[in-house]
Amino acid sequence: MANEKIVKQKEEEVNLLAEKMKDAKLILFADYRGINVEDVTKLRTDLRKSNSEYKIVKNNISRRALAKCEIEGLDELVEGPTAVIIGHDDYLEPAKAIYEYTKEHDFYKIKGGVIEGKVMTAEEIITLAKLPSRETLIGMLAGGLLGTISKLAVGLDQVRIQKEGSAA
Repeated sequence: MANEKIVKQKEEEVNLLAEKMKDAKLILFADYRGINVEDVTKLRTDLRKSNSEYKIVKNNISRRALAKCEIEGLDELVEGPTAVIIGHDDYLEPAKAIYEYTKEHDFYKIKGGVIEGKVMTAEEIITLAKLPSRETLIGMLAGGLLGTISKLAVGLDQVRIQKEGSAA
């Protein structure tokens, strides 16, 4: 029979992970085979910039935490060496960081995850990660609006010039 102290410790781990998962915008599972300490340190640093965590957690603890959060459909993802990435503020930036890492390292694979409570496949997460950043999209929108406003200003100026010419 398992030692009560160990069982209590594992329960605490499950509760802590479940609490983080409940508040998370992104829960991502990745196969971390072949990653070295230097690479994982850089990846963790990149993820911290977007208020995200990179954890290696026992699969059983991950499954129990998911069950505690009532998240279903991910049990098949939590097999073999699995890293858990939890994004607290944003889902796009951590997903981009992991996607960029997978492009540079063929052995590292996104398995799937949860974005704002919705279970997503690896393909869906990769599609989102390929989108431009929020700042880039805002810049594109501002550029488009500026171009339209400029055309409107030129058109109004031409109307003014025509009216001045016909009044004289």
